[in-house]
Amino acid sequence: MNRFIALTVAGILAATSAFAEGVTEEMLANDTASTGDVLTNGMGRHLQRYSPLDILNKDNVDNLVPAWAFSLGGEKQRGQETQPIVHDGVMYITGSYSRMYAIDVKTGQEIWQYDARLPEGILPCCDVVNRGAAIYGDNIYFGTLDARIVALNAKTGDTVWNKKIADYKAGYSYTAAPLIVNGLIITGNSGGEFGIVGAVQARDAETGELVWDRPVIEGHMGMLNGEESTMTGTLNATWPGDMWKTGGGATWLGGSYDADTDTLVFGTGNPAPWNSWLRDAGQNNDGSGDNLYAASRIGIDPATGEIKWHFQTTPREGWDYDGVNEVVAYENRAGEKRFATADRNGFFYVLNRDDGAFVRGVPFVKDISWAAGLDENGRPIYNEENRPGDPAAAADGKKGEVVFASPSFLGGKNWMPMAFSQRTGNFYVPSNEWGMDIWNEPITYKKGAAYLGSGFTIKPNYEDHIGSLKAIDPDTGDVKWEFKNDAPLWGGVMTTAGGLVFTGTPDGRFIAFDDDTGDVLWSFQTGSGIVGQPVTWEQDGEQYVTVISGWGGAVPLWGGEVAKKVNYLNQGGTLWTFRLPKQLASAN
Repeated sequence: MNRFIALTVAGILAATSAFAEGVTEEMLANDTASTGDVLTNGMGRHLQRYSPLDILNKDNVDNLVPAWAFSLGGEKQRGQETQPIVHDGVMYITGSYSRMYAIDVKTGQEIWQYDARLPEGILPCCDVVNRGAAIYGDNIYFGTLDARIVALNAKTGDTVWNKKIADYKAGYSYTAAPLIVNGLIITGNSGGEFGIVGAVQARDAETGELVWDRPVIEGHMGMLNGEESTMTGTLNATWPGDMWKTGGGATWLGGSYDADTDTLVFGTGNPAPWNSWLRDAGQNNDGSGDNLYAASRIGIDPATGEIKWHFQTTPREGWDYDGVNEVVAYENRAGEKRFATADRNGFFYVLNRDDGAFVRGVPFVKDISWAAGLDENGRPIYNEENRPGDPAAAADGKKGEVVFASPSFLGGKNWMPMAFSQRTGNFYVPSNEWGMDIWNEPITYKKGAAYLGSGFTIKPNYEDHIGSLKAIDPDTGDVKWEFKNDAPLWGGVMTTAGGLVFTGTPDGRFIAFDDDTGDVLWSFQTGSGIVGQPVTWEQDGEQYVTVISGWGGAVPLWGGEVAKKVNYLNQGGTLWTFRLPKQLASAN
């Protein structure tokens, strides 16, 4: 039975030009250049989050005013991390607890609402968030916290199909925006803290039928068109015993698509358990304990699910430095085609687009303690004394040596997406300067139970700030400017041809910066912390900007001393849309 609430207000659909035509592959491929809509997560499947619009610019951004606000209402709030999709006069957003809304972009009025009505016993590790939807044909798609992918009719909200990604009772969930390429809807999975196995799946977007399934932990078999496909790596090559069976590596942030090389690029999360000594990772550095392909970036053939290449950011991972952060395809100032990614481990990497090979890596946070740097292949040069101790070597066998590691396990950068500006050639990276006390403990796997084998307490590294938005030159690694914030930054970033950089803060400010200098040019108080992702588009000759406000996510749940610093912040759930009126576009 379909679960949505349709408004009975006559004329809502007639008042919009919605649903004039289905979304095509060509439209998705052209998303960045097509300024009248936003059809993909990342404002382009390369994830640059850049708009060529310059109606709104440094000279007139002061005249940006609210157009309308939409409340998600009810008691189901918590963190709101969605990126809106805009098509033919309708905006689609996802909300906490696996909800979706269709909204008239001219009036802010709800057209329909869908509630997944989650079962008892879901196991999300890091709040009940959802990061957005995908649109294709006549359908709008999103994932749910009980590890399902749902296709809805974009016009009515009726369920077209509803498919299971994995077993939520084993700790699987799904929070990312899906990715659509050539009629396939591509999804990852969440649940790395429960000993699940990371995977990427592709389904026929029209029917929901599984086309291929690619596990990302060494030793597991894939599937293509109902038949077993090749194994991921060599059994037990980098995992001891049966540890690969519950090896983690969740692909929980979703992926990007590089059309030039026809490659899906996904990041993989932490190996499980966190206690690296159980994975034989703390005892050598010869590659046998690398635990492939956890904490890596992986290039995948979109037609077959075969792995083309991999780059492991943190082999022998022991600090929960997930490798899931977005991989952005871009051209540098010399016209070279590159990938860039800012890892939780604190390093900013540039990779070759053809094969994922390491080009360069530099720190983008100030106090990396677990590694002294990277070698010529991008492999970390470990500070072994900064690896959490082996509990088996402790006198009581219950708690290994406590170390202070920086960055914290929430990362130099977590899920919140950075942006690339085609105007400046710089990346704008939302980062955090924090560390943690961390120690290892004994642990055994139990289905559906947390599988960490570690304890931790997060602490700020500096008294005057935690969050830091940095403008980074990817050719040199130089930080061009920095904006410091008292509380952690947890929201996405967007850039525009008008010379603007947009992001939000936990205290509710939605801010526009000068992309060259970092000067604050405009800000608006939204009433709750911003952990969502801004977008912009053009309508009737005017430029609009939208962001969702609603404090939550992993920081208040896992943040230790940092969480106490921001426990005064209010939860919310409001979608804010701003416009630059035509008559003010040329005003200074």
